[in-house]
Amino acid sequence: MPRIDHVALWVHDLDAMCAFYGRAFDGQVGSLYTNAAKGFASRFVAFGDGGRIEFMTTSTLAPLAAAPGSQRMGLTHLAMAVGSEARVDALTQDLQRQGAPLLDGPRRTGDGYYESVVLDPEGNRIEITV
Repeated sequence: MPRIDHVALWVHDLDAMCAFYGRAFDGQVGSLYTNAAKGFASRFVAFGDGGRIEFMTTSTLAPLAAAPGSQRMGLTHLAMAVGSEARVDALTQDLQRQGAPLLDGPRRTGDGYYESVVLDPEGNRIEITV
């Protein structure tokens, strides 16, 4: 049966992004992969259910940057399930104390989700849900 293996994000600061996701969501930060000929480096952060996020940097390409938290076509947020409403609340408060901007919630949405939405260090939307 198909499953999503990973999502990849271009980032400015590979180490900071891996540390943020590893700490906030109990992810395991993998080893650094580099390809000097292509000006490429990446690291995966793996989560308990098998899902992974690949964080990538480049010195040869010029990925288009979006304003922090912007709504745009294509990937608009990552949803991270943390297991309970209490964990959503606690993690949201913890990330706010660490400086992560809160965009919404915690709240129950019209379709029944309990969630909050914060920004990671590079302005990507993270939906924290049960």
